[in-house]
Amino acid sequence: MSMFCYQCQETAKNTGCTVKGVCGKNEVVAKLQDLLIYSCKGIAEIVVKGKVDVTAISDANHEVLNSLFITITNANFDEDAIEAQIKKMMNIRNGLKNQNPAVDLHDAATFTVSDRDGMLEKAASIGVLSTENEDVRSLRELVIYGLKGMAAYTHHALNIGKENDDIYSFIYEGLASTLNDGLSVDELVALVLKTGEYGVAAMALLDEANTSKYGNPEITQVDIGVRNNPAILISGHDLTDLEQLLEQTQGTGVDVYTHSEMLPAHYYPFFKKYDNFVGNYGGSWWRQLDEFGPFNGPILFTTNCIVPPRKDDIRDRIFTTGSAGFPGCGHIEADENGKKDFSAIIDMAKQLPAPTEIETGSIVGGFAHNQVFALADKVVDAVKSGDIKKFFVMAGCDGRMRSREYYTEFAEKLPKDTVILTAGCAKYRYNKLPLGDIGGIPRVLDAGQCNDSYSLAVIALKLKEIFELEDVNELPIAYNIAWYEQKAVIVLLALLYLGVKNIHLGPTLPGFLSPNVAKVLVETFGIAGIGTVEDDIELFMA
Repeated sequence: MSMFCYQCQETAKNTGCTVKGVCGKNEVVAKLQDLLIYSCKGIAEIVVKGKVDVTAISDANHEVLNSLFITITNANFDEDAIEAQIKKMMNIRNGLKNQNPAVDLHDAATFTVSDRDGMLEKAASIGVLSTENEDVRSLRELVIYGLKGMAAYTHHALNIGKENDDIYSFIYEGLASTLNDGLSVDELVALVLKTGEYGVAAMALLDEANTSKYGNPEITQVDIGVRNNPAILISGHDLTDLEQLLEQTQGTGVDVYTHSEMLPAHYYPFFKKYDNFVGNYGGSWWRQLDEFGPFNGPILFTTNCIVPPRKDDIRDRIFTTGSAGFPGCGHIEADENGKKDFSAIIDMAKQLPAPTEIETGSIVGGFAHNQVFALADKVVDAVKSGDIKKFFVMAGCDGRMRSREYYTEFAEKLPKDTVILTAGCAKYRYNKLPLGDIGGIPRVLDAGQCNDSYSLAVIALKLKEIFELEDVNELPIAYNIAWYEQKAVIVLLALLYLGVKNIHLGPTLPGFLSPNVAKVLVETFGIAGIGTVEDDIELFMA
């Protein structure tokens, strides 16, 4: 078997990619990513066993976040960049080991490799399948994938200057625990829930970071047409990259459009001062193969989700930054102060035609927790009067599978007295549908990016308080969540930690759940898959 990866929803046959990733990563990238995670586990064991003060190792903390982020689905396909990161992590690991000697260290903390061949040889023996017990393997990977999502959110907060040392401590604890063969299945299940607990902390940290710097999201109409100026398309999640790009494009005659998960940036008051920040172009991440062509200008990926381009002329227009990377594409590094020079992208934009219009109109969003709280009286009155019978949380991810048409049909067929709460790119399945409103309340309330699923949890807890309920599950809220990658995994674990039950997850249950682990989730938390649209709506409305 040349590789093995089953961390995303589209993994081959829902069992695992073994030749090439459905995402597009090759065997070398897959194995290098495995070894990068293994290196992080080694660092974690040294920190945990050596009782290292995380406040004294900020460089290690930050690079562990970056390393975990690099391995998220569709984030980084660059073999050279991943190899360089492995070497960096081994140097950090060895430095920590010399300063904090500990006995009985795991191989992850002691192995040595000197070149690419050695890395690939080592990677072949430490991948996912090296854990033979499928239940232990399943729970370990569930923790690892949760940590990857947690690291992504924590990384964004760090870029804004916000940190939480307790999160770093738990990331080390979680990573080190996956090396411990002495942990029972029950202890690993407890660790999964603890991962959810710190997932809540990470999303709260990012929410605080975003809102303290950029203001609270507010109801906003976002144009989906185009102007006649040359332009740059920015995708991903990192708002600090957007801020720097907008500062550097002021007065240049170059417009900036968002794509996919960057759409919710329009909801923040801070960004409305830029007159060249003009709208959103296109839809979900997987549509980029068709949408990047007519955009005509350069594209900046601040994070995942990159789809390997089919044509060289598209690849020539793609730039990456941060943890993202793709071979043959320009990569923008930050200086020691976090500043990035986007002049190469701006210069390219000036030489290229303006975007070709692919749609017209606008979409509405900005319903994060602060904005919904401002509408609380209106929402509560609508519930009490019966105008709103039920809320449906349809947050999460979009993807390429035809089975995801289920979510569009589900939204279309929901009763007119229901409201959809959404966050993440799953919204592109229905956010342009004419679903109307209920007494002025739009039937699709978009809280923002996938990390803004935190807002949906905060809203649910606030409604529980307002209606004086004992249990959040007594609310008229149903959860029908689509997932794709590891940021959705940490959102799921966070919801489970908060006590939310009966979540329906689709379009398939994760391939990394062993039958026994899936059974535990079903029996303990009521996790379920999806069925037909009609049957599911009948079940949810009962």
